Parts: sequence; structure tokens; C-alpha cells
Amino acid sequence: MYMVIRKYTNVRSVADAARRAKSGVGEILRQSQGFRSYHVLDAGDGVGIAVMIFDDRDSANAANAKILAFIEASLHDLDLGVPEVTSGELLVDIECNESCIR
Repeated sequence: MYMVIRKYTNVRSVADAARRAKSGVGEILRQSQGFRSYHVLDAGDGVGIAVMIFDDRDSANAANAKILAFIEASLHDLDLGVPEVTSGELLVDIECNESCIR
């Protein structure tokens, strides 16, 4: 699996950006080959982090181009700026199963 992390550091409203991205980015991702999951974190003080997981690098790169176009066209008023991007092969993936304590 392949993970892409985008960190935005001067977001006026991370909650608003996440709400608006949920439908637009969500639809792009749901239609993307190899898509696994998408998560948005409000880290406080205008810092928003988006994490996407794909089957492989090629799938991530293909979806990334569409997502960037959506952000430029639909979220430009939020002044997201240029994100710090980190990506690479996902080496450990642990999910809860029926034996997890809740």
C-alpha cells in the first residue's frame, strides 16, 4: 500500500475545508482506482492534515492530479497555500478486529 500525507499550515478554517473536501475529494477518491481510505485531521492553530491510502504509487499519483485540480478550482477561497507533502510505501497497517477492546 501507498500513503500520501498533505500538511497545510495556514488554513483559515480546517473544519470548513474538511467539510467541503469531504464531498468533492471524497467523490474523486471513490472513483479512483486503488483507493483505500481518506482521513482529515485538525491539528489546531490552522494546521490541517490529509492522509490518503492507496493500493500503489501509480493509483495515488493518478488521484492526486485530480484532487489538486479540485482544490485549485473549489477551495481557492480558503487560502490553503502550498502543502508539505510526504508519501511512501506503507510498511505497517494494523486494524481493529473483533478481538479489540472497545
